[in-house]
Amino acid sequence: MAPSESPARPSAPRTARARVRAQLTAEIVDVAREHLASSGAAALSLRAVARELGMVSSAVYRYFPSRDDLLTTLIVEGYDALGEAVEKAEAAVPREDLRGRWDAACLAVRAWASERPHEWALLYGSPVPGYSAPQDTITPASRFGVLMSRILVDGLASGAVRPPGDGADAALHPGLLADLGLPEDSGIGSRIVLAWSGLFGAVNFELFGHTNNVVDDHEAHFRLVVDRLASEVGLPSAP
Repeated sequence: MAPSESPARPSAPRTARARVRAQLTAEIVDVAREHLASSGAAALSLRAVARELGMVSSAVYRYFPSRDDLLTTLIVEGYDALGEAVEKAEAAVPREDLRGRWDAACLAVRAWASERPHEWALLYGSPVPGYSAPQDTITPASRFGVLMSRILVDGLASGAVRPPGDGADAALHPGLLADLGLPEDSGIGSRIVLAWSGLFGAVNFELFGHTNNVVDDHEAHFRLVVDRLASEVGLPSAP
């Protein structure tokens, strides 16, 4: 599979030196992304990336002091690319069509993962030995969850979604519901976490071959999962 295009990067720097640095940084990241596809994240090596670019390894270390710094950049760009794809798909659906917005966002997740399996594996596959993700990854990683919450918040505001009020949110991290704009102890937050983990688990099972000889029509099965999860969080059926 050909390596995917990189997500949009910041606007071009103004000075010639800054432009050269930005270009080389982008080239290093793009080659590293190719290495994900060929060797996997655990085998990612700054020396190997430098060799492919025709650079001495010490030059690459000026851009990325360690392998972990390069991995963090790949992870952040991956989360942002996924978030952008999902948000674009959801934004194309009328705001009042809550179920349609949910479906579009969930289907966009599967489409992105299918097109970029090695990047998905970096984000949601096995942890990379010796790597610990820094705080920089939290906000990009939460984009899909925030979008799911926004759909539910709109549903609550319109009266289309009714909180279960089952007290299940007590298990969630303090302050999370307020950050997402959800009512305290409504049960909505825990259902979003259930739906999020269920959806991404379905993608992982398909992508990593766990449903081979179990599911014949993966798209139809995934649509069923999306529909069931939408009902679980309380979204009304499509008109």
